[in-house]
Amino acid sequence: MIAVRGFEGRRVGVLGLGRSGLATARALAAGEAVPVCWDDGAAAREAAAAEGFAVEDLTREKAWADTRALIVSPGAPHLYPAPHPALEAAWAAGAIVDNDIGLFFRALGMTDSQVRVVAVTGSNGKSTTTALIAHLLRVSGRPVQMGGNIGRGVLDLDPPADGETFVLELSSYQLDLARALAPDVAVFLNLSPDHLDRHGGEGGYFAAKRRLFELGAPVRAVIGVDDRHGRFLAAASREDAATGDPVTEISAARRLRGPGWSVSMNKGFLTEWRDGSQGAALDLRAAPALMGAHNHQNACAAYAAARALGLGPKAIEKGLHSFAGLEHRLQKIAEIGGVAYVNDSKATNADAAEKALLACDRVRWIAGGVPKAGGIGPLKALFGRVAKAYLIGEAAQDFAATLGDTPHALCGDLAAAVRRASAEAQPGETVLLSPACASFDQFTDFEARGRAFAALVDQIAGERG
Repeated sequence: MIAVRGFEGRRVGVLGLGRSGLATARALAAGEAVPVCWDDGAAAREAAAAEGFAVEDLTREKAWADTRALIVSPGAPHLYPAPHPALEAAWAAGAIVDNDIGLFFRALGMTDSQVRVVAVTGSNGKSTTTALIAHLLRVSGRPVQMGGNIGRGVLDLDPPADGETFVLELSSYQLDLARALAPDVAVFLNLSPDHLDRHGGEGGYFAAKRRLFELGAPVRAVIGVDDRHGRFLAAASREDAATGDPVTEISAARRLRGPGWSVSMNKGFLTEWRDGSQGAALDLRAAPALMGAHNHQNACAAYAAARALGLGPKAIEKGLHSFAGLEHRLQKIAEIGGVAYVNDSKATNADAAEKALLACDRVRWIAGGVPKAGGIGPLKALFGRVAKAYLIGEAAQDFAATLGDTPHALCGDLAAAVRRASAEAQPGETVLLSPACASFDQFTDFEARGRAFAALVDQIAGERG
């Protein structure tokens, strides 16, 4: 773990005791602070107490008599739809409020180790891009650690060593509250409506993402310009070329040929354009885990970040071709009787599900869960690709209304949906789990939902011999 120093002998509140919260408590204790933990869930409080941490109700005024800082986990709301009562108590006491990301950058600033940090944000593609950058560095022989919103919490990573690169996936929840952000390379992929209740609307959501480029002031800003938010951010981040423009624009939708540094796609080829002339051109048609426009954007972003870190085009091309992809993101689980089964559980909003529907020709679509703003209305143009939809969870009735005449069935839960879709699927079709919803009505997270889907497919494969 990375010890957090600067709080020696002092009480520090830790709100939220999930993966990142417990890692924060351990990191504070390793730095000789006194973590005081709280979570709304009794089981989480018991787990912290079992590790020997003090557990105290941080929503009460008396807890703040001698507690001068509060470290907040991503799941705890701090402004919208309403602040968590523990934050209200901390503010009233004049305590400093931060999160594990802020502590991570604070800890790096107190070490003599020479390390670099890449931070990736956006609505969709963060995890794939983060994993791909780490993969490119790893296969090139560079020491690398990956964490944040993927894999290990940032403070659970190993202490920094000279020459190492940290590649972090950062969500809007993590960026919104961090008091320190100092990546060497910051990546913005895209923005679509998501988490709007936590940010007071789309403007607040974008403002959280933008903090990485304003507070962080990265040496290199890699920015997707296929939506208006990215184009705005690129323009706002740009400097005079004579003094060193920090922006690399990326696009999967159009060729970029501007005067600065850009990376874009053209007919399956990733092309780098720099200072008015073409650099490398890499053939991505031989990279099976990077098919589709959304993955082309991810590849452009990873390429640009890797180039900013000093990797050459040939080394990057080798890594792009060897990348295996991510679990739960357009992951082909099996093919049974000519029917493909694809786990895209990570598609928790319509924009992410759109990528999956575009990647498959004729789909038996399993969708539903806890709905996001806008539902699946934005996907109506793709309903012609859907042989039938199998609807689950809280969103089922609303999704059925949106689907209209598109064949669909209300299945209730995932097991029933998989069984029915499998029974009705024809050779050449795809049974696709791409829920366009959060998972919390029936599963703890999208990973649990994806694992359940894979287990159900394995059962069907076993039954059919």
